[in-house]
Amino acid sequence: MANLIRYNDTDVVNDTSRATTSTWTNNTNNLQVAHTSSTQAVFTTATSSGAHFIEIFNEPTSSTTAAVQYAIAYGHRKGSGSLDFTNDTGALGKSASSNIYSQYRQLVFGDETSNFTFNGFVPDDIYVININRSRYKHNLKPGTLDLRLSGSAGGARTIHLTDDSTTTTGSSTITNAGRQFNIVSGSLGTMSGSTLDQVSNTGSYGLFYPDSGFIILNPQALTDTSAIGLTSSVVAHTNAKNHETLKDHISRSGHFIVDSEEKVSSQYYFTRATNSEFNYTTNPSFIDNVGNLNFTSMIDNPTTFITTVGLYNDSGDLVAVAKLSQPVAKDFTKEALIRVKLDY
Repeated sequence: MANLIRYNDTDVVNDTSRATTSTWTNNTNNLQVAHTSSTQAVFTTATSSGAHFIEIFNEPTSSTTAAVQYAIAYGHRKGSGSLDFTNDTGALGKSASSNIYSQYRQLVFGDETSNFTFNGFVPDDIYVININRSRYKHNLKPGTLDLRLSGSAGGARTIHLTDDSTTTTGSSTITNAGRQFNIVSGSLGTMSGSTLDQVSNTGSYGLFYPDSGFIILNPQALTDTSAIGLTSSVVAHTNAKNHETLKDHISRSGHFIVDSEEKVSSQYYFTRATNSEFNYTTNPSFIDNVGNLNFTSMIDNPTTFITTVGLYNDSGDLVAVAKLSQPVAKDFTKEALIRVKLDY
């Protein structure tokens, strides 16, 4: 093996960038459908998976290419809106909805006592939209959320929901689940109006956690029947199917956009071949069995062609290979500068 040339500190440059792609399967920008599984649409028992959450697919589940895009759940800190796991004394209120509220309270606050607060308003219940982890890269991208909720057919209103990251110029509250932005009426991260109280005395429409991939919606703000007629039932010990009601409002709108963001760390290696270097080849076919050159042109005017750059560690192990798109001619009258990029 030829002698290796060590890079100088100034030859290696580190860079970080962010790549944005659509979140949904097949790089679909707007998820216009909301298919569910018939096997999960069983709400008759308190412990069924459908009582806890509904998975949303991009295609009918009979299709071999159907994939889960996100899940919808309903949580209530007192357990209302879903059946109790048991009617034994002392177990009332322990239900799917209380489990969901407790789960996301733990994720965001790290305890069992804090409650979700929407601009000072503290409702008992929440809706959850959890993007499937395989759908996005590093995190969801703030400022790209465009979720629309529509009422029943016949000219009912549609609410346009986004986060307020553009309005706040990226400023956010930091939680155990990462950054927290408000969900507001508007578009592309910009809030419509001047107050987070989108509906009088009920706080913002929700909270957005792009680093953990989920949305918490405020049912009380969405209960404004003059808007879309989305009302959650908070009757105790009943199978209210509130998360299915939210699914219907998302499905009717046919509009759900949120982009995925990936942090890409790159290292650039500026590989220099000066005029006196790499003008001879180590290819064994260039010499005969006694060491004479087979090609006399290499005696007076040696010319090589650079096709590959190999990167080695301090132990001499080859750890990366860069291939040039076309060979670069090299002789004593030429120098070459090749930029090798490694992405992580």
